[in-house]
Amino acid sequence: MTKRGPGAGTVVGDERIRLFCGLQPADETVACLAAWQAAALPRGRVVPPENLHVTLAFLGGRPAAEVPTIAAELRAASAAAGRIELRPLRYRETRSVGMVVFDDRGGAATALAEDVQERLERLGVYRREGRPWLPHITVLRFRKPEGLHPEPPNTCSIRVVRSALYRSALGAGGARYEVLETGALGGR
Repeated sequence: MTKRGPGAGTVVGDERIRLFCGLQPADETVACLAAWQAAALPRGRVVPPENLHVTLAFLGGRPAAEVPTIAAELRAASAAAGRIELRPLRYRETRSVGMVVFDDRGGAATALAEDVQERLERLGVYRREGRPWLPHITVLRFRKPEGLHPEPPNTCSIRVVRSALYRSALGAGGARYEVLETGALGGR
């Protein structure tokens, strides 16, 4: 894994930090989604462009000392991954978020999510949810469902080339995500 350019996240000591593994959309996909959010989502708290991602596994609070081992497993799974292409399928709301759900063309994203989750379970740092993994990007947050039914952003297909280990810092304005490390998919 390589650290992202200037401003890459750092962690030290026995500090506990909130971690998750995800897929980073390309800049053009983020721009497309941000434009769609501005046009299609009139209410709620829109997720800022820098926080748009596809979660592979949410680990929650972990000791910072585990970051290198977690990153190594994410790197290994990413290197073995096939080409990932996600296409917007629909907009969906849960009790607290609105999301764009994607069609995992060819199943490579699902295979990567399962590989990452299995590796992290073997390390003892993750426990799978009872439901199947769903490829999605959270685009809106709210206190109660907004009841929106926008058409999905049909021009925002994602061709993913990079995974990332993120740190999630909660604050008054919502969560802020910091990329600690990134890794190329398929050994590229």
